[in-house]
Amino acid sequence: MGVLPLSENGTHVLPSPMDIVIRGGSIEAIRPAGEAPPGGDTVDVSGTLAVPGFINGHHHSHENFHKGRYDRLPLELWMNYVRPTKPLPLTPDDVYLRTLVGACQALLSGTTCIVDDFNASPVLDRDHLEAALAAYDDIGIRALLGPTLFDVPFHESVPFVHEECSPETLASLAPSKVTPAADYLRLVESLSVTRHPRDNRVGVLLAPSAPQRCSDSLLGEVRALADRTGLPVIIHVQETRLQAASAWHQRGKTLFQHLDDLGFLARGTSLIHAVWLTPDDIARIAASGASVQHNPNSNLKLGSGLMPMRALLDAGVNVSLGTDGCGSLESTDMLRVVANTALIHKLRGDDYRHWVGAEEALEAATLGGARALGMEQQLGRITTGMRADLVLYRLDATAFTPLNDPLRQLVFGESGSGIHSVWVEGERVVADGKLTRLDQHEVSRRIDQAMQRLKPAIEAAEEMTETLRPAYERIWSRCQALPLAPDTISARFDK
Repeated sequence: MGVLPLSENGTHVLPSPMDIVIRGGSIEAIRPAGEAPPGGDTVDVSGTLAVPGFINGHHHSHENFHKGRYDRLPLELWMNYVRPTKPLPLTPDDVYLRTLVGACQALLSGTTCIVDDFNASPVLDRDHLEAALAAYDDIGIRALLGPTLFDVPFHESVPFVHEECSPETLASLAPSKVTPAADYLRLVESLSVTRHPRDNRVGVLLAPSAPQRCSDSLLGEVRALADRTGLPVIIHVQETRLQAASAWHQRGKTLFQHLDDLGFLARGTSLIHAVWLTPDDIARIAASGASVQHNPNSNLKLGSGLMPMRALLDAGVNVSLGTDGCGSLESTDMLRVVANTALIHKLRGDDYRHWVGAEEALEAATLGGARALGMEQQLGRITTGMRADLVLYRLDATAFTPLNDPLRQLVFGESGSGIHSVWVEGERVVADGKLTRLDQHEVSRRIDQAMQRLKPAIEAAEEMTETLRPAYERIWSRCQALPLAPDTISARFDK
């Protein structure tokens, strides 16, 4: 192929062009360009930079029809808009198209693997789940999908909700019919036989929503199932100050301490967001081998704060990166996430020698993502034996001209316009800026048609959510006054 590949340890780009030999979806060999005569199908990609595809460790495809509708809202006021009390009247085809929205942008901006925390509540519809899996099958991206698991209704996990909402409002928030969490668990366990991510490009994982939305017994069942099957686990933990303060107020300990006390923390488990942490939390996470799943752009958009990435890395905690859902951020573009990771963490700490750099941001988006899923022997590096999930960037693109340091120029300068091609499992799924398996313009046309039909239902749901705003704003204000654990590392500027 004659590319300049990222080194195996991800710290620099190799100086001489190399040929990458792919067989059976994996990298068979990496050797100096032209060292051996080509065999089989060859693609001339000279003048390109090869890096492992980004691993988007956190996405909510169920938010994709809400793209661009909300701004200047903290998570607790925003959440009811994307999880309306009355579910939208979706068909399986709507879910299929909705899933493609994020997958298209992901591939076209250099992501080869996406983790989808998929809302399938309150009533499980197997056809909807299969439609989402089919979308990922068809477009060619690697995906891990987990139906969101919880047995505490979302509104019941909100502090002071019974004091601030009328009995009538509380009754309206409670769904009339709910599929038991046990049914979701059985479904994921059954799918793990044919959809385990170790052996399948499109697989499943376990996605308990958050400790405050899961009973201790459900968390125990999730841990047991993960240990039995080897499935990865993702769970939201202390994304906002409200969540951190209310946990301390209600439990007298952080949610990280609670999970550790339950024996839930383990390798292959990703703690999503983890914005508000204490030094003790960091030590517990490091000792357990769990990962922290960082979503800087979403945390900025919702005002959740800046997690202490340097402290986590220094403690030996693996950090992965993700975009979060398009209802909060509008985008599955991991290039923006990688750039912001290497930028905003320079606001924490006065010792510039310890600022997070481009190399660490890129590692978090590649090998860090693979480690978080327990798949570091398959993904995240360019070396023999790894799955051939690669992105090639044109070195004559403006971001790389003049060429001084390809790695830094990729992290800080590339917008996606310089992508030459994207390969997943050894298949070229993006070529010359276009999807190879699907017509993206036809996909957009069908999505627009679905959106026109669904728009009245979305607007009606938003009107219902507006009636809840006064009560939720009072709750939010009350929680702002609650104290945090005394040694919590601040994640926000006060002024």
